[in-house]
This record gives sequence, structure tokens and C-alpha cells, in this order.
Amino acid sequence: MSADDCGTIENLFHDVERFTTAHTILERGDVLDQSTLLIEGFVARVIREEGKRHIVALHVPGDFVDLHAFALKRLDHDVVSIGPVQIGYVKHARLEALIPKKPQLMRMLWFSTLLDAAIHREWILKLEQLSADGRLAHLIAETWQRLDFVGLAQPTGFAFPLTQAELADACGTTPIHLNRVVRKLRETGVADISRGRVSVLDHAALKDIGRFNTAYLYGQGPLHLD
Repeated sequence: MSADDCGTIENLFHDVERFTTAHTILERGDVLDQSTLLIEGFVARVIREEGKRHIVALHVPGDFVDLHAFALKRLDHDVVSIGPVQIGYVKHARLEALIPKKPQLMRMLWFSTLLDAAIHREWILKLEQLSADGRLAHLIAETWQRLDFVGLAQPTGFAFPLTQAELADACGTTPIHLNRVVRKLRETGVADISRGRVSVLDHAALKDIGRFNTAYLYGQGPLHLD
């Protein structure tokens, strides 16, 4: 995205908001006339069913978290901040007015929504393929790669405010079992999760355990187009 495109997006914001703790940004079934862009921090898509919380997607800075609400108007899940976040709101009317003026930019925003779907498919696949340690390894590897795309990952790791309970909800396991998985990754010298940070100790081993291949993120590899 060019500097001009970035400026166009920033000028679309009609409001910017910060939350210092976990906050439900929007609830399932809300009628929406705006979409949310994540500027800082992490946001999760959450489905609550039968008394359980399921984290079905995780967003990093630069993501239009609920751009598909532009078409759907209601979502089938909650959107929840994790740790401190800053978000910007864009009215759907402003997006609609942008379509004839900036068709290439709108295509890029559409691409970002389709990329969300690709990530969803990969999460479903890994839930079927992998045990809990593989799922956690995949989540860490994917998050590091997505943050690296936007210049927010360090070679040794990244800030990560998710609690072990939230990680368990994202990996489809229990907090008790997730605690054992975290300990195993640390003791085998693969990764360490503590005090709001992930330290990646062995990238190759992490990707191997998580069966992580970057192709579905369309950054590099056989699916990449210049």
C-alpha cells in the first residue's frame, strides 16, 4: 500500500478510540454502519456457546477487523480487544463513496477480507491435523509472520498479551493442558511465553511442530503475485 493509500485510509476515520483492558468492541447481531481498523494491539473474534468462549480469529495492527460488515451489516460473533488497543472507525458510507474514486484501494481492502478467510481455513485445518502443542506452535509462527509483514516482529519474538486461558480458547484445549504445552515448548528450547511476550528460541523447530507454511498468507511463496 502506497503512502497515498495509507493517507486515504487514515482520512476515512471519523473516530479513534483506545481501550486499556479487554473490551467488547461489538457484539454478535449488532446492526453496523461502520467498520473497525486495528491501529495498535490485538483483537479477537469470539463465539460464545454453551457457556464456553471460543477464539476463532486473531487480528494484528493494520487489519480491518470487521470490513465484511460493510456487506453483512450484522456479524455472527463478538469482536473483543485483548490487552491495550487503539482502533479507528470508518463509516460504511465513506467506504461506499471511495469505490468509484479509488477502485484499486478498494480491491486491496477486499483482498484483506479474503485473506481473513484463508486464515480461517488454515485454522480449521490445523485444528483437525495437530495436537495442542502443534496448534500453539502454529499460532505463534503465524502471529510472528503477520507481525513481521507490518514491521512489528523482532527476530527473537514479539509482545503478546494473551493469557493462557485465551490461548487455550484459540487452540481448542483447556487452560490446564495449555499450561503443559507452554512448559513443553519452553523446556525443549522452541519458544517461551511469559509476562506478555513470546520469545521464539528456534524458528525452524517452531514451524516444524506447527506444520507452518507461509503460502496461505500470500506474502511469499507459490500463491504470491507481484
